[in-house]
Amino acid sequence: MADIREKVSGIGSMSERTDLNVSSQPTRYISGLPYGQGQATYEQQAAAPMAVNPLAEVASDVTPITAMTQRPEEPITAGIDIGPGPGSEAMPPMPTQPQPSLADTFNQLIKFDPSGEAELIYRRLVDEGY
Repeated sequence: MADIREKVSGIGSMSERTDLNVSSQPTRYISGLPYGQGQATYEQQAAAPMAVNPLAEVASDVTPITAMTQRPEEPITAGIDIGPGPGSEAMPPMPTQPQPSLADTFNQLIKFDPSGEAELIYRRLVDEGY
C-alpha cells in the first residue's frame, strides 16, 4: 500500500519548510569570494533555490571511454578503410530520419532557456519561414 502521509513541519527550532520544491539544487558555500560576499551568496541561494537541470537526469547507456573493451579479438581499425579488420562496408547504414529545422531546434530550446531569448529567435525564424 502506498504511503499517503504528508510531510508536516515541526515546532519552533524543529520546524522546516514543507512547501518548497524538492527538485532543487542544494545550497553550497562558494569559497574564494571577497570578504562578506560568500555568506551573502549562500543566503541568496537558500532564499531562491535553483531548479535541477532536466538534462542531467537523463539516463545514458553510453559505454565510458575508460571501460575495458567488449571485443578483445577485434582490431582497433575495424570499420575504417585502413589496417586489419573489415572496412567501412561493415558499418551499419546512417539513419535516414529527417533532420529537424532550425526553428524546431529553437522550439525545443525554449523550455531550457529562462531568459526567453530562444523563444524570440524561434518566433523570428517562424515569421521568416524557416
